[in-house]
Amino acid sequence: MRVRPTGECRNRSLRGLALTAVAILAGTGGAMAQVLRGNTAPSFGTTAQTDPLADAPGGAAASSGIPPASDGGAGLSGAGDASGGESGAGLPAPSRAPAGSRVSGAVGGSSGRDLSAVLRRRAAPARRFGSPTTRITRQITQTSPTDLRLTPVIRTPVVGVPLPTPLPAVLPLAGIQTPGFLFGGSLRQPLAVDPAYAPLGIKLGSFTFLPGFQQSFGYDTNPEQITRQAAKASVALRTEADLAFRSDWSSSELTGELRGSYLDFPDNDAASRPNGLGVTRLRIDANRDTRIDVEGRFLIDTQRTGSPDLNVGAATRPLVVSYGTTVGVTEVFNRLQLSLRGLLDRSQFEDARLTDGTVITQSDRNLNQYGLQLRAGYEISPSVTPFVDVLADTRVYDLRVDSTGTRRDSDGLTLAAGSTVALTRFLAGEVSAGFQHRTYNDPTLRDLTAPVLNASLLWTVSPLTAVRLNATAGIVETALAGSSGVRTQAVTLEVQHDLLRNLSLIGGITFVASDYDRVNISDRGFSGTARIDYRFNRWLTLRGTYVYQRVDSSIATSSFHANTWLLGLRVNP
Repeated sequence: MRVRPTGECRNRSLRGLALTAVAILAGTGGAMAQVLRGNTAPSFGTTAQTDPLADAPGGAAASSGIPPASDGGAGLSGAGDASGGESGAGLPAPSRAPAGSRVSGAVGGSSGRDLSAVLRRRAAPARRFGSPTTRITRQITQTSPTDLRLTPVIRTPVVGVPLPTPLPAVLPLAGIQTPGFLFGGSLRQPLAVDPAYAPLGIKLGSFTFLPGFQQSFGYDTNPEQITRQAAKASVALRTEADLAFRSDWSSSELTGELRGSYLDFPDNDAASRPNGLGVTRLRIDANRDTRIDVEGRFLIDTQRTGSPDLNVGAATRPLVVSYGTTVGVTEVFNRLQLSLRGLLDRSQFEDARLTDGTVITQSDRNLNQYGLQLRAGYEISPSVTPFVDVLADTRVYDLRVDSTGTRRDSDGLTLAAGSTVALTRFLAGEVSAGFQHRTYNDPTLRDLTAPVLNASLLWTVSPLTAVRLNATAGIVETALAGSSGVRTQAVTLEVQHDLLRNLSLIGGITFVASDYDRVNISDRGFSGTARIDYRFNRWLTLRGTYVYQRVDSSIATSSFHANTWLLGLRVNP
């Protein structure tokens, strides 16, 4: 059954609510007075939090909420709190009413004080001072790029602009053989240079150029490279110049190196001669998987008057010029790389002039070589990529028949397999080997089959020692009647050791073997080079060189040996 409240209960409830409101207002006023007098209560906006009930009596300090009111009906106490000293807040501790008794409408003053403490605890948190904790999540992308025009340009030493791997794809150029190509070790640059003494180069636009100039003087026991009986020694003056360059593009690349020298023998003018070679390479990155390669190359040398192809006493050494280009495209299919290249080379021979004024025409030796090369490689790892090469070429002479009435046009097919190696700071380069077969148009010339080899490796033994190996083998042309060609092999090994950061020792040896087909003529050559480089600074180097050359031929008039000493200064602006 439901019990309805009587009118008396309603009146008592109203009186209780009124007394409760008065008690709350009295407690709030006491707390405000405490703040004004002692300023002990914490203020908003500070981090220090003091206990608002620390000055209350024991019962009040233990209370954290509104306790139940006593049914004694007692009103507000007029006496102050002896312990806390707060006016109007010194109320006795409330006691829990016995079970079954009715709740009185009066509420103690301590309950009001406890309520004000609760309100303080629920106040707004203190204001926080300091830098915000939110940071940029992608600092790199949200930072504005630096204008290069406002920053200084600091030139760092340029190291590692070497002549790219062997000059052409198939050596020698257009199937010719010259002593400068076989014994060209003296033209090579140091394998490595300490960064503290490396040239800075010249920055022009987006290119870095490294020019060099060297002047040497010395002595040569056999400048004409002829038999010992006819040799005439002379003072040697050698002038060299070279230029290396490379681009600084974000994609694609253009690099190259050009070198040339002139040997002057004041005591033997007939032996004075030029020598030069160079290569430039352009790589165009069409897209991520397609690359276009363009290469240009040239070689300038002279013929040795005692060689089997020119076994006459010429007044001067005839010039030989060869130049060519290669254009190709490379496509990458994941790890598979396919390359297709077209080759074009041209060789020209200068007429020989004898001491009596007679001219020996050599225009019948001028030829063009056309080739098409296909390479397929598979990248096993970033360091090793084996490949297979197929080269089809044809050699076409300017004249249909030569001075002996022989048609020397020929077609060749070369099959080779090898690998590129790029072990960081240890071994880098490329090596391949295979066979070449040539078929000649003239029925009197038999077909030739010979091994082919192309190798260019750089081995960094230690930070102070480096070793370079270059090797080539193939079939080259000849002008001897009845002979189809010459099987030639050449191997060069160079070692460089740095005694000091600016003092280097370089030694090299070269072995050459040439066998003329069907005429029973063979040549065996050896060359040894010793060089010392002392760098005063980045742009000035003192260089001393000794070269020994020797060729033993089955033809007595083709053998020779020579010793050369040179001392010079090299300048790298």
